Amino acid sequence: MAEKTASAPATAQETYVWEGTDKKGERVKGEMNGANAAMIKMLLRRQGINPLKVKKKGKMRAGGGKPVTAKDIAFFSRQLATMMSSGVPLVQSFEIIGRGHEKAAMRELVLAVKMDVEAGGTLADALRKHPIYFDELYCNLVHAGEQAGILETLLNKIATYKEKTEAIKGKIKKAMTYPTAVLVVAFIITVILLVFVIPQFEQLFSSFGSDLPALTKMVVNLSKFFQSWWWAVFGAIGGTIYGMVQLKRRSVAFQQNLDRFSLKVPIIGAILNKAAVARYARTLSTMFAAGVPLVEAMDSVAGAVGNIVYAQGVRRMRDQVASGTSLTIAMQQSGLFPNMVVQMTAIGEEAGSLDSMLGKVADFYEEEVDNAVDSLSSLLEPMIMAFLGIVIGGLVVAMYLPIFKMGEAVMGG
Repeated sequence: MAEKTASAPATAQETYVWEGTDKKGERVKGEMNGANAAMIKMLLRRQGINPLKVKKKGKMRAGGGKPVTAKDIAFFSRQLATMMSSGVPLVQSFEIIGRGHEKAAMRELVLAVKMDVEAGGTLADALRKHPIYFDELYCNLVHAGEQAGILETLLNKIATYKEKTEAIKGKIKKAMTYPTAVLVVAFIITVILLVFVIPQFEQLFSSFGSDLPALTKMVVNLSKFFQSWWWAVFGAIGGTIYGMVQLKRRSVAFQQNLDRFSLKVPIIGAILNKAAVARYARTLSTMFAAGVPLVEAMDSVAGAVGNIVYAQGVRRMRDQVASGTSLTIAMQQSGLFPNMVVQMTAIGEEAGSLDSMLGKVADFYEEEVDNAVDSLSSLLEPMIMAFLGIVIGGLVVAMYLPIFKMGEAVMGG
């Protein structure tokens, strides 16, 4: 099947995958940006293509298999860098990696890139056809390597960069996932007790003929409320989560406020700040080492820091640097970076080794994030156990208080 790339007006917002037949009746396929499927079909017909299938582009899957993840891209980058360093030609490297990958979707992606390179295109252009997996930063670094004739060196830098950034993302997820998972489990256990266990005790208590302790009354009333209004509780929780997700996607103001708030949360905020500084330093170091001009590099850095507050700060710094301000002064005026980072940047600018100094900053803060996450886990474990003990233990004690009270009455009689 032939491959064809079509283009749409600059106002397009969505990427669509299409298949159709050309004027010769041959099947062709490709990608196009447009506002909706109807516009894509109209544009294809104008180009003499009869559209057969048009759908929004999503995560690449093959035969219902697993989608390509960021870790897959990081591993692919290391494989490609290793093979290029070993003297294996680029096209052959794609063939070996693609055919040998256990994930069908990744095989499809790698072999699609290989076909574009074989057809005479540059590697950067081939990667740009898959923006979901290869972002602007990745493609810019590859382009810089191809232009300077140091693609092998740049691929090694890209592989290291992807491994470092994925490692730090993994640490942040680890810090967030553990307490969230425990809270979810605690909620599920509480619901089970309120819906299935406590009503059984309530029937037993009704035969006592005496007043129940205040704690027991409160738990019984809570159980009755939950049995009557469980749908409203779950609806409110689900609606809140859905609303937050949609607001984060659609509202820049909400996302900015959320990111700003997350940076101020005790303990977690410190980790997120250090992670953003580490990503900033790692990305700028990699871009600068690849020979990308500083102002141009900061565009990619803004998209890689992972927090809208830092992204906006980096863009303001970019404008200052473009107008002649030094990077050190721009960082200092942003108020986002610790004094140590600013001072090391100043030393790097004066010594002409900015990429090296920023690399050291990234190493330091990545280790700081690692240590902070480990400390957070050690701190959270006893707190979470205490929380579970209070919630679950409180429900159990509330149910046994009337039994203890009845036992005391019997013993006293």
